Formats: sequence, structure tokens, C-alpha cells
Amino acid sequence: MRIFDSHFHIVDPRFPLTPHDGYRPEPFTCTDYLRRMEGVELVGGAVVSGSFQGFDQGYLRAALAELGPCFVGVTQLPASVADEEILALDAAGVRAVRFNLRRGGSETVDHLETLAWRVYRLARWHVELYIDARELPSLARRLLSLPAVSIDHLGLSREGLTALLALVEQGVRVKASGFGRGDLDVPRALKALCAANPDGVMFGTDLPSTRAPVPYRDEDLQRVMDALDENQARKVLWGNALAFYRPRAASFRS
Repeated sequence: MRIFDSHFHIVDPRFPLTPHDGYRPEPFTCTDYLRRMEGVELVGGAVVSGSFQGFDQGYLRAALAELGPCFVGVTQLPASVADEEILALDAAGVRAVRFNLRRGGSETVDHLETLAWRVYRLARWHVELYIDARELPSLARRLLSLPAVSIDHLGLSREGLTALLALVEQGVRVKASGFGRGDLDVPRALKALCAANPDGVMFGTDLPSTRAPVPYRDEDLQRVMDALDENQARKVLWGNALAFYRPRAASFRS
């Protein structure tokens, strides 16, 4: 089965890391990632900036150059970023800006609308939120006013699934990633989210699963395939993410 990995991290020790709550991740280079994914037909993916990388763009530029044009970046930017920097990052393969509301390291939610519309108008980027879905009701109206939004890790919580489903029905995307970070019944959540919007769910490994209570396992991929029919699994595993992230190149012809 083809995979577009919509959520993974690269930790390159050549570039600065900012410990968060005393946590500093172990290296996980592009070589480490590709070796870990040797067992699947990897057609691309999204390198996501973590809280420990702050606003550093050096590691991300280097990773995208090494991984190639089938891969894209999800970065963190200050609201003061210049238009020229956004356009340069777009040319390097960046396609989204992340708001890490759970751990920090990103711009605050006060700048959500302004930055979301800037990056969309300049480069058609979307915004991604790392947030517990229990907090979504207070942000729902703001999120639905934005041009394109994705939520990480199935929203993390069983209690927040109803709020997440309401947003997905209205066009918000969600990543089927980080299964070991939350308390959801993953197969049931996948089925419900795909029923709400068949184009709205995108698989990600969350490698190397920094700070996750249960790291990614190959069985997680099988759980997705077992929960969905063949057509829906194809959309979740690669089709939806390819359409959403618009990589510079595709490694195959559909």
C-alpha cells in the first residue's frame, strides 16, 4: 500500500534544539526515517516542526533538500515573519504553518487568523493545530473562518471527538497519527471521521513519536487498513494528503 506520511519529525543534531520542560529529543535524521520506512511504498510526506525546534528553519530546509520534492514541510513562524521568507520557504517545499497549542514553541493563538490568512494569500498554505479536541468548541467559529485547517493526532481525546467531528464535517482536516498519544478507540474514530468527510482524514506515523506514551508501531498502519474499506484506506493513506499538501513532485502516477 502506498503511504504519504502526513506527520513525522526530523531531529538533526547539526541544528539548534530548544529543550521544552527539560526534554531534548534524541537524533532522528532523514537517513533514520527512510530506514524506518523501508517496509512501505513511501510516496512522500510532511516534515513537521516540533516545540523543541521553535522558529528554526535551517533543519527544515536541510531535511527537505535531502528528502526531495515529494516531501513538504510544516513550519512554525512568528507573526512578524516577512513575506519574502514565506515565499522562500514555499519554494523550498513548506506548505503549512503550525500552532502548537499543547506544548508551545510556536506563535500564540492570538495571531491565528492574521497569520493563517497571510500564508494562504501569499502561498496557499494551511494551518495545523496541535490541540486537545476538548478545547475546540471555544475555537470552532475562528477555525471555520479560515481557508484551510488541519488538526493533529485525531484530536487526542475521546471526550473531544464530537467537537472534532463537527469541524471535519465542515471541511477541517484531521491527521490519523499519534495513536499512542490519546485515549480514543482508533478504529471507531477513523470510521466516524471518514463518514463525516471522506476527504478529510490523512494518515501519519508521528515518527519518532517524541514523548508519546506509546510510540508508533507498524501495527498502527494495519489498524487503519483493517478499519476502512479499500477505497477509503487509499484516500486516508495517501490520496487525501497528496491533494492537501501539494508536494513539488509525485513519486508515481496515479
